Amino acid sequence: MAVELELASVQNQRIKDLVKLRDRSARDKNNTFLIEGYRELLRATEKNYPIEQLYICRTLFLGENEETLIASISSRGAQIFACSEEVFRKISYRDRPDGLIGVAPQCHLTLSDLNDILKKKKTPPFLLVAEAIEKPGNLGTILRSSDAVGLDALIICDQCTDIYNPNVVRASVGTLFSVPVIETSSKEALKWLQEHQIGILAATPSAEKEFTQVDMRVPLAIAVGTEQLGLSKQWMQKADLQVKIPMCGMADSLNVATATTLLLYEVLRQRK
Repeated sequence: MAVELELASVQNQRIKDLVKLRDRSARDKNNTFLIEGYRELLRATEKNYPIEQLYICRTLFLGENEETLIASISSRGAQIFACSEEVFRKISYRDRPDGLIGVAPQCHLTLSDLNDILKKKKTPPFLLVAEAIEKPGNLGTILRSSDAVGLDALIICDQCTDIYNPNVVRASVGTLFSVPVIETSSKEALKWLQEHQIGILAATPSAEKEFTQVDMRVPLAIAVGTEQLGLSKQWMQKADLQVKIPMCGMADSLNVATATTLLLYEVLRQRK
């Protein structure tokens, strides 16, 4: 294992710089982000995501496998920093930290990367378009569901939430590293989908058919929109299929992450 550097003062400039990475401006400036938590770091490592630095506090470890993970990350060239509990709590963004935080470079994929991803697939494209999602927790949950159903890629359009927000990483429980995330504009995404003859499915309460009544085995991109307003007119007008999710109670809509999960699992059910 590489030599561990000791960090015992919260006034250390390195610690101050880490705290700044909670803010998007600092993340964008440095093109890095924080990965906190054993499961998140384990999944990043399993997907060979590069980790440049690892900050550890052994008194906060919750299990018995942390040392194996540290050794694995260290063997790939990461710097290891052993922190006092005071220092670690300073850089942690969790109420109950588990003693592991990594710093990694951001990786931004484009529609050109999506072309390469789909070339390797033998089944009809299975995509999800998320337009202007605002809440990090919703985006993280959408990533978890996308990973669970084997989604080919998540296309983020006109993004409001930074995919490298610590709360997105946390809510995704590391699935940010298993689901390809494409960042683009709605205009470019619509053009790309049309060129590749991939149908667009949108959910709306005014649709005639329920989501279980349409064929989802075709090349498909499910489109979901903002928490308050749903999909914009440009996406609704371009949708090849419009479906509704039945609602039997007082509420007239579902949380966007919940609705997305239902739609994704219907695709999985039909394609099995």
